[in-house]
Amino acid sequence: MELKTLHKYLGLALVFPIVGWALTGIVFLTKPGYDGAYDRVAVKTYPLQDSFSFDSEEAWHERRLLRTVLGYHLLLRHEGGAWVHVDPLTMAVRPAPADEDVKRLVDDAIDGNRERYGNLLDVVSQTVQTDTGIEISLDWSSLSLAQKGSDTKLINTLYKIHYLQWLGQPLLNKLFGALGIILLLALVVLGVMSLIRKPTL
Repeated sequence: MELKTLHKYLGLALVFPIVGWALTGIVFLTKPGYDGAYDRVAVKTYPLQDSFSFDSEEAWHERRLLRTVLGYHLLLRHEGGAWVHVDPLTMAVRPAPADEDVKRLVDDAIDGNRERYGNLLDVVSQTVQTDTGIEISLDWSSLSLAQKGSDTKLINTLYKIHYLQWLGQPLLNKLFGALGIILLLALVVLGVMSLIRKPTL
């Protein structure tokens, strides 16, 4: 097969990936709607009013004492380990909160941005649905919140298009991405070879 013919077929095979990469690249450069889509929502904390003494034989790498609308929380973590959420009075692990307490915690956190988050609806597995279509998830162990809406899902989809994550599985996505890069390099090499190759008489 001639170089120009092979170059043409490779170009046709890469039309959709290259167009997708270019269009999504424009979005990533301009970042429209990123502020809302990736807004950081944090549990609202209050000044500590009581003092606590922690006598423990166990050495913790990190310790955080917080006060929220639900009271006091002590977060403990070994180096490189997961957070452990305990009651600072008893040092017992605090169980997951009831749905109403999850609502109280989240409602307090989003009070300053009702335009995006609106009002709370249902709670399912520590994830709160709002009437603006936003999902706010609580990680009770670390007492942290994460939010996502339709804009977040759209940008994440564009990210997958941009990086050829089209097949739904990490290993297959990596292989597909590697194949895309190889084909793109082959397209460039064939184009250069077609330019510098001496025409046959």
